Amino acid sequence: MDTSAPDPHGKTDPHGRVDPDALEPVIESIGPRLRETRTARGLTLSEVAERLGISVSTLSRLESGRRRATLDLLIGLARIYRVALDDLVGAPATGDPRIRPTPVRVNGMVFLPLTSRNAPVEAVKIVLPGHRPGDPITQRAHGGYEWLYVLSGTVDLKLGPAITRLETGEAAEFDTREPHGMVSATTSAAEVLALFSAEGERIHVGLH
Repeated sequence: MDTSAPDPHGKTDPHGRVDPDALEPVIESIGPRLRETRTARGLTLSEVAERLGISVSTLSRLESGRRRATLDLLIGLARIYRVALDDLVGAPATGDPRIRPTPVRVNGMVFLPLTSRNAPVEAVKIVLPGHRPGDPITQRAHGGYEWLYVLSGTVDLKLGPAITRLETGEAAEFDTREPHGMVSATTSAAEVLALFSAEGERIHVGLH
């Protein structure tokens, strides 16, 4: 008896064979995803090509879709960008709801995505390194809205010229069009849970 179940998305037949036509949109989307991920990480074509050991023109053709990426190139790019291979190529969902986050380090901070790529609202755990009293707090502004919850430690949140100190268990929300920045309020690390739009996530994680 054949116990294999048909794919609810119609991408395989009852015998497990994959429909090539169903995969074509996924393959065509790889190039734009590669470019989007690279720019979100703040990397240039030449920087990535050098680390990957390929020419800039080859990487450019991969991103434009004029050349299809091989598995070894995709694995190399996933390691450079620190993303899951499935996320990099936009693989169809498997029905497994678990998230397998990959940490991203930016300016001493560690970002751990807790939602899937391109989610309408993204949840990220942020580890803020220790901050010396009196050191400046870098601020940026962008479209969107942000929510913060302090998981551990103490955080100084600077909105415009005002600084608000948040203790463990406290939360804050603010319009990200106002210049904002946050640091650990002590020389020890602090952990924050942040919710923001996809635009906000790209702004934060893409900075170097």
